[in-house]
Amino acid sequence: MSVVIHHNPACGTSRNVLALLQAAGCEPVVIDYQAEGWTRPQLLGLFAAASLTPRAALRVARSPAEELGLTDPSVSDEKLIAAMVAHPILVNRPIVCTARGVRLCRPSELVLDLLDRLPPGPFAKEDGTLIIDAEGRRVA
Repeated sequence: MSVVIHHNPACGTSRNVLALLQAAGCEPVVIDYQAEGWTRPQLLGLFAAASLTPRAALRVARSPAEELGLTDPSVSDEKLIAAMVAHPILVNRPIVCTARGVRLCRPSELVLDLLDRLPPGPFAKEDGTLIIDAEGRRVA
C-alpha cells in the first residue's frame, strides 16, 4: 500500500501514527512538512480529499495562530491558507494519504481506518494507551 504521512517528528501524535504505519508493514513516504513547507494547491488538494476546511485544519495550540489573529471566525479561508503556506506549523498534523483516503489523524488511532490490515498486537501509544490488543483487535 502506498502511504504518505505529512509528519512533525517533534509531535507525539505524529510519531504514534508513523509507528502504527510501520508496525502495519507500511513503508510510508515521510514528509516533514515544517522543513518542506506547503503550497496553496497542495493544501487545497489535501483539505478537499480529507473533507477538511482550512479552519478545521488550523493548529491553534503551540502555534502562532492567535498572535496572527487567525482564530477570529471572520478570517477567510484564503487568509488561513496564505498563513499556512507562510507558517507551516499552522497546519494540524499528521495528515496521512493512502489508497483508502486522506485523513487528519488526530487522535492517532484514526489512521487505522486508512490501513488494509492492522498492526499485530499489542500496540500502545507513547503514553502507554493501548490501541491494538494482544489478539490484534482494535481497542475501543
